[in-house]
Parts: sequence; structure tokens; C-alpha cells
Amino acid sequence: MKIEVLYPELCNLYGDLYNAEYLARSAGAEIVNTKLTEKPRFISEKTDLLYLGGTTERGQEIARDALRPYVDEIKKRTAEGGVTLVTGNALEIFGEYIEEENGNKIEMLGLYPTHATRHMLNRYNALYLGELEGMKIVGFKGQFGHSYGDNGTGLFTTIRGAGLNPEAKAEGIRDNNLMMTYLIGPLLVLNPPFTKYLLGLMGVSEPTLACEKTAIEVYERRLRDFSEPGRNFVY
Repeated sequence: MKIEVLYPELCNLYGDLYNAEYLARSAGAEIVNTKLTEKPRFISEKTDLLYLGGTTERGQEIARDALRPYVDEIKKRTAEGGVTLVTGNALEIFGEYIEEENGNKIEMLGLYPTHATRHMLNRYNALYLGELEGMKIVGFKGQFGHSYGDNGTGLFTTIRGAGLNPEAKAEGIRDNNLMMTYLIGPLLVLNPPFTKYLLGLMGVSEPTLACEKTAIEVYERRLRDFSEPGRNFVY
């Protein structure tokens, strides 16, 4: 089993890279790190998971330029059901553009009919509670903007917190097995049920997780905490 991590020298904020590490430890998978100057392995090799994490604002443009030659291959992988996970502001790279405070629009890959607005002096820091196919999802957001447009049913259905933007219930974007979310940090460590779900999509028939007992205990405690009435979600 192979997990390809795209551009870890650039897309590595908030401990996001441990998402791939946790999957690898749980499934005995090999991690392949693809640098900016390299051609992605998924184009010519079987890759069970493709992962891209969050980056800086300038890093979004660098990652966009690195991915641009492979847009058709990304579309093909998605259509064929290849499993891809994108976290944090890397989601914005796949939309149409990012609009800055001065109205300047930075073109992105344009794979989905969404766009982001950026407000560098108004950072959004918040907790998140959502749901996917009966599974509760907990997580954190830390971003300088939100996305707008048609994200369909999204990836997660928001219970508390902001979806793709504060007015949206649908959080993230899902297209077949391509899953994108604004949630940051070690999302998979925080959400054992979702991690097992992801491993199932990758072809693991009876997935077990590294440190599973502890991970589930912490997840259930955090879920109770996030579900408390009156809990402050925005900081």
C-alpha cells in the first residue's frame, strides 16, 4: 500500500503531515514524498492515497503552479475513484480564484466552481463539529478567509461551526473519493471513525488503527466537550 504526500517541504502546516503518518502506521503503508520539482507518482504508479496539506498564502500559488500541468490527471484519478485527501487552505487551490482585500483575484486551478476571499487581518479560529454518514467529526479551523460558490453537499454536514463559510452547512468539497476540508492539524488522529472509513476506501477490509483504544477514548471525550450546550466555538 502506498501513500503519496505532495510537496511536504511546502504544504506542512499545523502538523497536517501526521495524517499520512498515522494512516501509514495503521495500515503498514509506504509513504512517498513528492517534491515540487518532481512529477507526481500517482500519474504512473498505483497510489492508494494522495495527500495535500495546508500551506502559506504564497505557498498556495507555488503549489498551484506545481499542480497545473497535472489537472487532467487529477480529474482522471477522481473520476476513477482514486482516494485523495486535501486539508486546510489547500482546498482553495482547487477553486476558481482567491480574492484579496484589495479586490485582486489570484487565479487557481478552477476544478470546482468555488472561490475564496482572503482577509489577512481577520483570522478565523474556531472549533468544528460535523457529520459524515452517521459519523461525528471533530476538528479545528484556522484560516484567513472562507470559500463561496457551489460545493454541492460538501464533505461534512455542519452541526456546530462554519461550513465552507459561516453561512453554509456543507463543509469542504467531495467529488467521488476526492475529499477536501478546511479542517487543520492531525484530522485523522482526532477522528478514528473517519480514519477507518478512509482506510476502507483505500482497500483495507478490516482496518485497525495505531493506538486505537487511546485514540477512541480521546475522540469520545472531545466529542462530548464539543457537544456541550453553550460551548464557545469561535476564538
